[in-house]
Amino acid sequence: MSRVVIPRGPYQKGIRRRREIVDAASRIFARYGYGGSLRQIANDVGVTPAALARHFGNKYGLLQAVLTHWEDDDAHHFDGARGLEYFRRLPGLMNYHTTEPGLIELLLTLATEATDPQHPARDWAVERYRSVVNLGIRYLREATELGEVGPMDDEQIEIEARGVFALMDGMQLQWLLDPSLPVVHMFEAQLNTVLERWVRSANVPAPQVAL
Repeated sequence: MSRVVIPRGPYQKGIRRRREIVDAASRIFARYGYGGSLRQIANDVGVTPAALARHFGNKYGLLQAVLTHWEDDDAHHFDGARGLEYFRRLPGLMNYHTTEPGLIELLLTLATEATDPQHPARDWAVERYRSVVNLGIRYLREATELGEVGPMDDEQIEIEARGVFALMDGMQLQWLLDPSLPVVHMFEAQLNTVLERWVRSANVPAPQVAL
């Protein structure tokens, strides 16, 4: 039987320190959003700003690590979901996001800045949206295979998936600008309209072919 080797020494300490930094940065950015500083994070962990640079290169590297960690946690909201169930759980995810508005601000700010092709976070932002859209495409295609929605070709599936995430990001941006908005209710109402249209298309009888 093969033996599992557990890293020790400086390598293991480096992994642990990196995790501590990401956890601290998540707390700082959740509270202060994009305005959170490297010095605040360094003080929280008990290291120097230079130590942060050694682990992440620069602030953008740390921002990306925080958002990747946050979205990895988001994935647990969809455990066991199939087809349309994935989309039906999105309002619950948004409700969870409203407890950490600083991270929503961080995500939307970084994604907006990264529209500049020369921005250091450009590749990360492009890959992030590609991954999110592909996930939606996968679940919507599964919904068509399960017969939950009517037939869609690949182009329509992509358009529909992108529309859902554009709605979600747009609603969250409006909520950041006006926290009094009942954003989860608003998103759920609009999403339900989309889901009802998808489901209705599955119940449309096929046209009769004249003999």
